[in-house]
Amino acid sequence: MKGKRSGAGAWLVTAIWGLNAIGLVGVLAGVTFFTNRQGPVRTPEPRALQLSMAGTPSATSPPGIRYLPSVTPNPLTTPIEAYNTPTPFVLPQGPRPIVIGYSISGRPLEVYKFGQGERQVMIAAGIHGGYEWNTIALADELITYVNENPEIIPSDVTLFILRNINPDGDARAHTIEGRVNDHGVDLNRNFPENWQAEWDRDGCWDYAPTTGGSSPGSEKETRAVMNFLSSRNVEALISYHSAALGVFPGGEPWEEESIELAKALSKATGYPYPPIDTGCYYTGTLADYAVSLGAAAVDMELRNHRDTDFPRNLKALKVLLEWGK
Repeated sequence: MKGKRSGAGAWLVTAIWGLNAIGLVGVLAGVTFFTNRQGPVRTPEPRALQLSMAGTPSATSPPGIRYLPSVTPNPLTTPIEAYNTPTPFVLPQGPRPIVIGYSISGRPLEVYKFGQGERQVMIAAGIHGGYEWNTIALADELITYVNENPEIIPSDVTLFILRNINPDGDARAHTIEGRVNDHGVDLNRNFPENWQAEWDRDGCWDYAPTTGGSSPGSEKETRAVMNFLSSRNVEALISYHSAALGVFPGGEPWEEESIELAKALSKATGYPYPPIDTGCYYTGTLADYAVSLGAAAVDMELRNHRDTDFPRNLKALKVLLEWGK
């Protein structure tokens, strides 16, 4: 049997528990006092990092602007304005777009058709998505202008305008990150002509990881454009890019009719021809593929990553519409 606790032992236990209670009250009072002195804890607002001219993060760059690094300093280089939404476009009245296919993430590739003539010509924009968003904006301006001025289309011409080849890149970012599709592929290196999965990056765009795809025409966007072109008889094509290098004829080596088209467009717009040579070797381009189908084709670059150069490219449109007469 356990013996009974003595009176002195009971008093000692009571005293110890009393001291513990007093200590606990003291600790709680101290915590409350400290918290009230400090005020509510605030989480500092994050500062958006921008890319400096040297390509390194900077917290002092102007908000909403990203500056691209350059392998060779270019006096024509302009900042890219950072947008977070796809380039919007709605044609209130006029032809509905032809959906020629869908992107990796299910966004439509839309072609607007004007005219009913036998001579077919085409404008393609947005192959580098949001990185070259101003080419998409230019296509939208041209679509709107032609819709409002249908008389500029000669009776023997059909004009196709593919406003955005890379809608996933356009939706992702209007910065460097928006250049590739949702597989990380540069669509202008994914066409079958002269295709390479990898290439010498010397003199080429090399600001973020990219590839020519797992095989020629591996991407849904590429195949949609290939199917469209192979089912038509497009005689001349302008593939728009940005920025600043000039007008590049299609073909490897440059095809003769494409050279003549490049010269005519350069004369009308003031974009350089011959284009500025950075030493880059271009593979798997849309222009090269169009040439393989019998078209005269060029890659034509706007002056910067911001403006559409609409007045210049209205002149380019007239050259295109009269091509082959």
